[in-house]
Amino acid sequence: MYKSVSGYHGVYPMIYCYFDKSGEIFEEPIRASVNCMIDHNIQGLAVLGLASEVNKLSYKNKLKLLECVCDTNQKRVPLSVTISENSVSGQINFIKTAKECGADWFILQPPPVPDSSEDQLVDFFSAVIDKVDAHVGIQNAPQYLGFGLSNAGIKKLFKRHSNFKLIKTEFGSCDVKKLFDETDGEIDIFNGVGGCELPDILRAGAAGVIPGGESFDLLLQVYNSMRINEEQEAERLYREILPLMLFLEDSIDHLVSYGKIALARRLKVSEGYPVLPSTICTDFGLQVVQRLIDKLPKL
Repeated sequence: MYKSVSGYHGVYPMIYCYFDKSGEIFEEPIRASVNCMIDHNIQGLAVLGLASEVNKLSYKNKLKLLECVCDTNQKRVPLSVTISENSVSGQINFIKTAKECGADWFILQPPPVPDSSEDQLVDFFSAVIDKVDAHVGIQNAPQYLGFGLSNAGIKKLFKRHSNFKLIKTEFGSCDVKKLFDETDGEIDIFNGVGGCELPDILRAGAAGVIPGGESFDLLLQVYNSMRINEEQEAERLYREILPLMLFLEDSIDHLVSYGKIALARRLKVSEGYPVLPSTICTDFGLQVVQRLIDKLPKL
């Protein structure tokens, strides 16, 4: 457990994107999130993934969110940026921009071409990775993105590039273990799924987790407890946040809509406004969220 080939490991909360009334980036809760996470000694931060609502952001607002996070972070902790541009040149150029802004490593999403063969996806990722002077991973989440690579395809990509050292997955612990074994433990696995199964994900060989930010502090304590073999404490802490994680994991948009409200309420900052289209939070759903976060420690 806990081997890291890239040097990156731990809990990397995906930064939620908050919006003002006009649908523009609302910086106050974003900056508060980053500062609070760093104050809790988080191992790193992540941005521009699905939980950052990147599918709802214009190119201008992608840059604005990235700049807000980088400016607040000031290189205090490593920053992972998910790259969702739909072409090889687009991904290369966005990585260059993000690196200049202060990002440290990158997660490539596949282009939205569902009929692509595995060899085409490997070649696409390879063409990007070949031009990047930094650690690069891919997001392998077929249940969210519609397609992805097999473990054999991942290994093929690893053999081509010495800087391909990380992968973001959305697996259960058994599939994480299978990936770890079939890639000989030579790729750092960061799982998502909101942090679900975290103790067993780590036992399976994952280097870390990229969850939403609403319960980052307890996930961090779970991870740190597992690192020092205090597994009973890790399991106890995990049980504290499991009800909230299960409520949020209905869908990506459900996670985003309720998760960022949960975090804002824990931080005692403005929740901002929903951006269209998005799940409209119900009074009942907000009552559930409040009841669940009332059981969590104060931030």
